[in-house]
Amino acid sequence: MSARALSVELSGLPLVDLLSQVADGECRYDPDLHTGPDAFTAETLAERQARIDAARDICETCPVRDACLEYALRVTPTHGVWAGHTPKEIAGLRSAARSTRKAA
Repeated sequence: MSARALSVELSGLPLVDLLSQVADGECRYDPDLHTGPDAFTAETLAERQARIDAARDICETCPVRDACLEYALRVTPTHGVWAGHTPKEIAGLRSAARSTRKAA
C-alpha cells in the first residue's frame, strides 16, 4: 500500500459523479486487464500476478486515479484492480482510515 493512496482526501461527491469520472480512466482501453478473465477462462497465479502488475502500471499515471480510489474505498469492490489496488488492499486501506479516524 502506498503512502500516496492513504493521502487521498475524500471529496464527498455523490457516487454517480465519481463513477462518471472513473469511466474516463485509462482502464477503459483494456478492461479485461483490470477485471481479469471471465468465469470460464482459467488464469494461473503467475498470469494473475502479471496482469495485476500490468494494471498497476497503467493506474500509476491514470488521470482519474484519485477518483477511482475514492470510488473503490466507498463501494468496496470484490474483484479487479482499482487505482492500482486489489480488493484486499482496498479493504486494508479502509481499515487503516477507520483506525486513523477513531484515534483522532
